[in-house]
Amino acid sequence: MKFEVGDKVVVRLTNEDGEVVEIINEKMVMVDVRGVKFPAYTDQLDFPYFKQFSKQKLVKEKPKPKTFIDQVPKEKIVQKPRRDPNGVWITFIPKFEADEFGDEVVSNLKIHLHNQNDAGYSFTYQLKYFGDTDFELRNEILAFQDFYLHDIPFADLNDSPSYHFEFSLLTPDKKKAPFFEASLKLKPKQVFMKIQEIQQKGEPTFSYQLFKDYPAKVEEEKMELGKLAAAGYKIYEASQARQHLPPARTVVDLHMEKLTDSWKGMSNFEILQMQMQEFEKYFDLALAHYQPMLTIIHGVGSGRLRDEIHDMLRHRSQVKYFVNQYHPSYGYGATEIHFQY
Repeated sequence: MKFEVGDKVVVRLTNEDGEVVEIINEKMVMVDVRGVKFPAYTDQLDFPYFKQFSKQKLVKEKPKPKTFIDQVPKEKIVQKPRRDPNGVWITFIPKFEADEFGDEVVSNLKIHLHNQNDAGYSFTYQLKYFGDTDFELRNEILAFQDFYLHDIPFADLNDSPSYHFEFSLLTPDKKKAPFFEASLKLKPKQVFMKIQEIQQKGEPTFSYQLFKDYPAKVEEEKMELGKLAAAGYKIYEASQARQHLPPARTVVDLHMEKLTDSWKGMSNFEILQMQMQEFEKYFDLALAHYQPMLTIIHGVGSGRLRDEIHDMLRHRSQVKYFVNQYHPSYGYGATEIHFQY
């Protein structure tokens, strides 16, 4: 191996200085250039002394005259080139190893979240297999930054992994949505074809865009339309109805401390009513957004809230089935609802 972790390097194409932070395989390393990490082939890198030797001085420099404080010119402000926002991406880096026959095969995939927007986000990430959460992470990603999530064994692609994110702005904006969900599910065949494609092109990664622009907050729009509008009804075109819906959630927590700060003075009946209203709100939104499933966290407690929810689900034709089984994150305090359309 030509390079090791910690080596200072120069990127040939851009002549930028960087540092090797990880060895991906014999031909590829992860390089950090001014806080931005990206994979690069070793033949695209040089050690810094090559750059230093190429700058040989032909004429001996004369000593510079002394400069006094009143002769120092004002420092010029150099503006950094502005980057154009290009969305938030999930990036996969295949890691190759030699098998028993000496052929290079993919052993695992390194997964990164790449923010190419000029806003920072808080995010929750979940890796699921067949709908069950296997890995969960909560963190933040700044503007134009890369965030390493985790590795996934290549053999696990046969278990239908899906990648789920919930984003919110680090700097709240009243004109923007309070949160935004994005997800990605890839079939093994799609991944195999992508890996073959990047090998043919000599590229180290493949990526999928989770979203380009963070969505604006949905505002109800008044439309004057005859007697209904005059009576105060909100009227929308049927083709645009989903645009005016609040964002849905795949997981809804009905614990009262999540719903309101002033719940301690409420009666048990009032608490149950508020929890059921919140449940019905996100149940209806899940249907409107054609979600395949919805997880309701109701807790264990006396079981009253759970029983009320289950009783309602038994009478909804859109419910294919629901289960209240042990979950590694919620124990027995959550019900998974699966829809049919």
